[in-house]
Parts: sequence; structure tokens; C-alpha cells
Amino acid sequence: MIFKVLTLFPEVFQAPLESSMVGLARQRGLVTIEVSDIRSYTHDPHGTADDYQFGGGPGMVLKADPIFEAVDDVLSAHSVEQRAGIPIILTSPQGETLTQAMAQELSLAPEIVIICGHYAGVDERVRQHLVNREISIGDYVLTGGEIPALVLIDSVTRLIPGVVGSHENIEEDSITSGLLQHPLYTRPAEFRGMAAPEVLRSGHHAEILKWRRRESLSRTLERRRDLLDKAELTTDDLTYLRSLGYARPEHTP
Repeated sequence: MIFKVLTLFPEVFQAPLESSMVGLARQRGLVTIEVSDIRSYTHDPHGTADDYQFGGGPGMVLKADPIFEAVDDVLSAHSVEQRAGIPIILTSPQGETLTQAMAQELSLAPEIVIICGHYAGVDERVRQHLVNREISIGDYVLTGGEIPALVLIDSVTRLIPGVVGSHENIEEDSITSGLLQHPLYTRPAEFRGMAAPEVLRSGHHAEILKWRRRESLSRTLERRRDLLDKAELTTDDLTYLRSLGYARPEHTP
């Protein structure tokens, strides 16, 4: 997997991309992350990458020409046909909200270009004629698209085979499984008068699985009821949820 990031602030990426699982994935050659400065593709002494809005209005706008040139450069080894299959993503609060399913889809792409939005926004011609996807990480506005780009890189990278030690770790994640994850405990068994559930220390595998499933269901009902409406649930799951007061909408398969 190759990530090609275009940004006005490349220094933002240095520490996060050298740390934790992403850093290890880079060291092991599982991912390549290239960060390019959009200002390098400007043609004035000041490296001007933004300008005033036509028609007036508050805030500066990222210019189209350096962004187009940057994308042309980082994808120069690809034919027009090959470029058509590469996700060229703009981080933007106007984009579709990032989901686990979206991250899984993107993890199958061999290469991804991420353009970090900034200021009041980007010239609309970038949206209409260059990017093929806009992604937001939530309904709020940040000072720039660098943090969303890091979130996107992290969420996609951990899904690449070999990055996370055990694939089961991914399958049991909250959201990935369709439900929120069950509570987790580790040693010591008792701490300041708080004990880990006896069932988890019993060694009875079937009872542990049953406890974890029910805890996952009840936690999802409490915190993300909407996930239950579309999760794959067994008859036993639905019976247990009904005992907690949950009734699945009839229109849901």
C-alpha cells in the first residue's frame, strides 16, 4: 500500500507516521507513505498556495493549480487509465463520513492520494475535475485536513495483512464486528476492591463466549442502539435483547 499525501504542513506528519503500528508497518515495508508540500508546486517567490475568493467573502481558498500539478507529479508514473482506478481523496467536512466499511474498502487499493484541505476550502475545480472522493471524519471543523488524513491513514493501515499481529484482533474490534466490544480485563484479578468477573477466570470457554457476547449486546444497546438495527443477530441474541427491552424494527432484515 502506498499513501501519497499532499499538504501545506508536511511537518505535522513526521512523528505520528514514525510511531506505533504505522511506524512499524513502514519499517517492515508493508506501507509506504510519501508526504509532499503543495507549496513546492507554486511558481512565485513566496510559495503562494492560497488566494482570495472570487466574489468576496471571509477566508482564503486553496488554489487549483498547485494541487493539480502536485497530483500530476506524484502520479506521473501512471497512465490515464491507471489513474482512474486510484482513490484521490480530499479531506473535507463536506465529504462522506469515514466508516470502518470504507476503511476496509480503501485497504484493498494499492495506492491512495490524500489532499489535505485547508483554510476556507479548495477551489471547486479540484472537487469537480480532480478528486474522486471526499472524506470527513465527523461533523465538526478542524484547522486543516492533516489530522483527518492521519486518521484515514491509521484506520486503513491497520487493516493491511501483516500490520496487526492477529487478524482476530481486527475482527473483534468495536464497529468491525457490527457491535461494540465487550469489556476487557487483565491482571491483577482484584484491584482496589474491584474484581474482574469470575466467569473470565473460570476457564470455561463456552461460558466466557456467552458472557462476552451478552456484554457486547448490552453495551451496544446502551451506547449505539443504531448498530443493533443492522447487525447480524442470532435468535439467542434477539431473545436476550428483548429481555433488555430492545425490539428490532420490523423493516430491518
